[in-house]
Amino acid sequence: MKTLKIGDKVPNFTALDQDGNSISLSDYEGKQLVVFFYPKASTPGCTVEACNLRDNYELLKEKGYELLGVSADSQKRQTNFRNKYSLPFPLLADEDKSVIDIFGVWGLKKFMGREYDGIHRKTFIIDKKGIVTQVIDKVKTKSHASQILENN
Repeated sequence: MKTLKIGDKVPNFTALDQDGNSISLSDYEGKQLVVFFYPKASTPGCTVEACNLRDNYELLKEKGYELLGVSADSQKRQTNFRNKYSLPFPLLADEDKSVIDIFGVWGLKKFMGREYDGIHRKTFIIDKKGIVTQVIDKVKTKSHASQILENN
């Protein structure tokens, strides 16, 4: 599986968010979109990352960014995550991994000496024409918003 990289056109995708709304890449045409992939809703690292983006959401919007979080969690889990931490952006419940596969973020991971398949924590910044302009491979969960903004 190939990961999308800078300069790639993102194929259109459609997935359901935490409320069962259908969200497509084409909904964001003409806008800069930050798509951040996280391994599991409500786990410590993912919570710190999502809350950092929440706390900087107004600033990100001021700079022209829309945000979309994606994991393979169920709608119910995404809803609980969003409600518990008052997240102001949609979270895709990509249970069939269709969006995860388009971006190429599913693969072998290592944690505490154990190997398993899972979602890599990665963020893609997509321009108004649907082209990847930045890929953040080493996400700093505590300061992720500044990683996004430093190239703006």
